[in-house]
Amino acid sequence: MSNSGCGTRSQIRDLIRAGAVSVDGRVINDPSLHITADQFESIIFRGSRLFYSQFIYLCLNKPDACLTALQDSRLPTVRQYIPENLCGKGISPVGRLDYHTTGVLLLTNDGELNHRLTSPKYHIPKSYTIGYSGPPIDQSDVDCFAEGFVLSDRPGEETSLAPAKLIPIDDQHCVLTIIEGRTHQVKRMLAAIGRPVQTLHRNEFGGIVLPPTQMPGDIRDLSSEEIQSLRTSCGIHYDPGGNNKDLSQNETDLV
Repeated sequence: MSNSGCGTRSQIRDLIRAGAVSVDGRVINDPSLHITADQFESIIFRGSRLFYSQFIYLCLNKPDACLTALQDSRLPTVRQYIPENLCGKGISPVGRLDYHTTGVLLLTNDGELNHRLTSPKYHIPKSYTIGYSGPPIDQSDVDCFAEGFVLSDRPGEETSLAPAKLIPIDDQHCVLTIIEGRTHQVKRMLAAIGRPVQTLHRNEFGGIVLPPTQMPGDIRDLSSEEIQSLRTSCGIHYDPGGNNKDLSQNETDLV
């Protein structure tokens, strides 16, 4: 149930004790119950059917000064924010944020979804709040980004960029939404119009945002609705009839 985004394990235990869960029509009050995957047809949580998945989907509010990596011999990584009981389950970051970039970072062990979310083919939107130096952004900059342009900041290399949405906030801040994920793309785009990036925070990835209560370093499970939205945006068919139940598992905890 925790893998389905129903809450933390402790919250789910309390909900089970309160009678919020039923298995095949029978209300379950014992959170220590062990069941095998072929012993049940349906689990109902607060009136909605759950479908068991071996996949884990997390959203981290990445703090400043840590690497988007699971190990490094010199610098802190996002690994320290992943719950210990989920380590060793094949979780990896979806794309990357630079060392000093903060905000939404998704992590999952769903390899196909990870691949599609980072592929330019699927046009997954990513939105950033940017602090920059230089003159205020004007309408010509907004129009340039809206039309798409060619980056030629690397010797012998030209990169055509898809249209992007640039919104000025004040004289030193703006919001940029892109549908690609090229290396250092945001910084390179701002540098191309003479506004070097000073601070960078990702507000949104594929519709996933940070709730006001999720502080830097906090990590949470994605809700069932968020997971389904991501999968749909990537063209992954969700089969509620059974493909999401992992029948290779011999036994599992209800929680």
